[in-house]
Amino acid sequence: MSSGQVWALETQGLRKRFGGLLATNDVSLTVAPGEIRGLIGPNGAGKTTLVNLVTGVHAPDAGDVRLAGKSLQGLGMHQIARLGLVRSFQVTRLFGNMTVRENLLTSFLARRSLHSGDGLALTDSMIELTKLGRLADTQAKKLSGGQRALLQMACGFMVPGTCYVLDEPFSGINPVIKDSIIDMIVDVNRRHGATFLIVSHEMSIVRRLCPQVTVMMEGRVAAQGSLDEVARLPEVIAGYLGKALE
Repeated sequence: MSSGQVWALETQGLRKRFGGLLATNDVSLTVAPGEIRGLIGPNGAGKTTLVNLVTGVHAPDAGDVRLAGKSLQGLGMHQIARLGLVRSFQVTRLFGNMTVRENLLTSFLARRSLHSGDGLALTDSMIELTKLGRLADTQAKKLSGGQRALLQMACGFMVPGTCYVLDEPFSGINPVIKDSIIDMIVDVNRRHGATFLIVSHEMSIVRRLCPQVTVMMEGRVAAQGSLDEVARLPEVIAGYLGKALE
């Protein structure tokens, strides 16, 4: 990349302290447009704090976040989301009394007005992609945990975005649902050129989805590169993986 590269997502020297804990310490990373980047590291490494700083949940004590070259300094969560940086939370947040179809359409309407059939068409497309067609008119509260996770992810993709930040999207769900979420991510990436920053402990999925990963340890960026490259580094093995990946 040239020095004039405009990154889809960039952090510059992010620092955040909670009391005596320095949760992130001079964290700088860049994610290219259309990239699916993995963010990995042990528990307590600062990954979720970084996600919170990027998406406006917390303000950094120092440093900056830039979306497509634009500083997000001083902006709140909703302002950042309107600029195209969309976060999907670990905790599934759905309207339990609404159906699958209604939840999807509500997510669409939260950002746009329905002047044409585009919202309905996108809803139908997402139902087909998630393979939730037979449950389209089922209330969300009647879905299994994995189905709710899948629906929540689909609702996130109903919000127009250029960059999606996913915090442990594969946690606690079965392999079939995981595959459906992977399919959604790949579809949105290929069809719309969307950029992704994905926090995950699932190395097999990270290897499958993410050509490049950023490793965080003790609040810092410890390594960057392909998963196979960083997994061979002694400091990553000692501080995170415990042994080399097969």
